[in-house]
Amino acid sequence: MENKYIPTPVDTRAVELPAELMPLIELMAKNVHEVWAQNRMAEGWSYGRERDDVQKHHPCLVPYEELPENEKEYDRATSCETIKLILQSGFNISRK
Repeated sequence: MENKYIPTPVDTRAVELPAELMPLIELMAKNVHEVWAQNRMAEGWSYGRERDDVQKHHPCLVPYEELPENEKEYDRATSCETIKLILQSGFNISRK
């Protein structure tokens, strides 16, 4: 059976993020990583220098601050797109 799935995320290219939300993006990126790591560890994964799906080892099971920059960028992109979707959907983000 052929996989015909074509991802269609909401187009958020027109959304410009205010500079004051940049710290939120970094906070969200760190939290995205923490949630991912917590879920992996709950499934029996642990740190390993190289990914090994059989032994359940992963090199990214480290604190966010120790991740390679390309991994942090992946989490930032997820966070950024989430915030853009929230704004494009008509919601406001404000600090109490």
